[in-house]
Amino acid sequence: MIEGTDGKTRCFGGAPGKEFYADYHDNEWAVPCHDDRELFEMLILEGAQAGLSWETVLKKREGYRKAFHGFDIAKVAAMQDDELEALRGNPDIIRNKLKIYSARKNARVFMEMQQEFGSFDAWLWDHVDGMPIDNRGRDWGDIPVSTPISDAISKTLKKRGMSFVGTTIIYAYMQAVGMVNDHAKGCWKSAD
Repeated sequence: MIEGTDGKTRCFGGAPGKEFYADYHDNEWAVPCHDDRELFEMLILEGAQAGLSWETVLKKREGYRKAFHGFDIAKVAAMQDDELEALRGNPDIIRNKLKIYSARKNARVFMEMQQEFGSFDAWLWDHVDGMPIDNRGRDWGDIPVSTPISDAISKTLKKRGMSFVGTTIIYAYMQAVGMVNDHAKGCWKSAD
């Protein structure tokens, strides 16, 4: 738990110079999201985090939005190899080749799932019966890094051809898009 410069205690974020992180914690993390473009954005960003800190990715979020056409799924799916290669020199994103190319691959699978299920949102949220799992009030150390639900989502996405969608990444994704509310005991958002 971190006490922010504004006096609020948070699960993360809020230290001096990291107010952007507190803003993310307070206004996005654990807030249910049902917009396919935003769900796609978070899927790509969570995958980019693999091996890094979320803070690092969050600082590069605007760079990702520019590099990947505002996360327009069809535009990302249509990106050519030369465009993806050029991104390897872009300091505004994480320049890992596999992560960059996975954005296109994941966009293509995402679009297939939209066609099959009507929306990615419909498929994703069906895993929690359309309602967020409310785990507020647990100790921070009791929050898992994966669950049977994240295992199932991860397994399906991998089988369909996505990458950077392991169960730990997917659980963090579930938290980010509000499928799970893990605001811990002592966090000011835990009482909301």
